[in-house]
Amino acid sequence: LRVYLSNGKYSDVRILPAEASLKAQEKLKVKCEEMNCTIELKEKKDKLKVRAVYEFKAQKNVKLFGFIKKSMNVKAEVDAETGEVISVNKPWWAKLSKEQK
Repeated sequence: LRVYLSNGKYSDVRILPAEASLKAQEKLKVKCEEMNCTIELKEKKDKLKVRAVYEFKAQKNVKLFGFIKKSMNVKAEVDAETGEVISVNKPWWAKLSKEQK
């Protein structure tokens, strides 16, 4: 499977969405059976490189300061060619929270 990128080149998609989703779930410590998760194939432009990535989004139930229940949106990007997790985005207050059990 190949995708056509905006720079006029093709990129091979060697990783399927299910595999990319599993890698992102492991990295973010999220279970999609319990929470709402989405995965989408997108084009990402870095400084000099354009590549196809899977954008994984999920919600995670946490306790802020150990007692305030809150829902936290998390996002990860997985390279569609190599399967490597490129980036993980969490809110700034994520370090002040604990995962709910």
